[in-house]
Amino acid sequence: MATSVTERLEVRPLHPALGAEVRGIDMRRPLDQATFDALHEIWMRHLVLVFPEQHVSDAEHVAFTRHFGDPEIFHQNIIKSRRVPEIFRVSNVDDDGNLMPPDHPTVKQVSLAQFWHTDSSYREVPCTGALLHGVETSRTGGETQFTNMYAVYDALPDSLKQQIHGRRARHNFGHLHKLASLRPLTPEEEAAMPPVWQPMVRKHPVTGRTSLYISPIYNDEVEGLSAEEAKTLIAQLTEIAAEPRFVYRHRWSPDDVVMWDNRCTMHQVTPHDPRERRVMHRTTIVGTEPVLAA
Repeated sequence: MATSVTERLEVRPLHPALGAEVRGIDMRRPLDQATFDALHEIWMRHLVLVFPEQHVSDAEHVAFTRHFGDPEIFHQNIIKSRRVPEIFRVSNVDDDGNLMPPDHPTVKQVSLAQFWHTDSSYREVPCTGALLHGVETSRTGGETQFTNMYAVYDALPDSLKQQIHGRRARHNFGHLHKLASLRPLTPEEEAAMPPVWQPMVRKHPVTGRTSLYISPIYNDEVEGLSAEEAKTLIAQLTEIAAEPRFVYRHRWSPDDVVMWDNRCTMHQVTPHDPRERRVMHRTTIVGTEPVLAA
């Protein structure tokens, strides 16, 4: 008798709020429709999936991503791989294998991932999700934390819900460059990625569930509020989102691949010793629809 997909896939929840380890998938092989459907349902239920022991090349990583949508090509050459442009390099090692110093522009920009954020929120149509491959992982930190923004929204006090309902926050890629005194954006970069306004409460296009939508490293304004009021509100919401009851913290092993849904999560990386190599390759799934206000 043939083995069903659900029998082949081993799913182990990792945290009460979100996260599951999935075994029985080999990312070097294409997914058949039944396996894709089962995996997608698991993803929607757990928001963050961990696939251990995935010995994939960058090309295989990109090919697996294509099951879920088109891979995004990042708009800055400073981050994307020279060899495989769909790969976003979260790394303190350059394309030639050299460890970069902490003050290198690429390292300074990548280190801003230590702030809570959700990827590509500064696009009119933000990404659907991402897959991050631990090529060389850190033992001194460099863990990735994810928070369940469905649960965060549900737990907000009514006073905060009233403040954010019907409001939009501005998501400005240029704000990132002000947080750590990065080099100014070039005119071409500014033109490629102008600020956008997104609803602070969103509806997931697949699950229909409501979540909080902020991205603190990009949020520099909130509709109807002064700059100081906006800063205070985003800080309040971020503090709640970071509470341990909502957060799964992933300690990396080499060749882990972690996949997350950007439409209902935020994430951040913990600090690590900059003298230690950390090479993480990410693909980002292009979004297919604008953010739906809830």
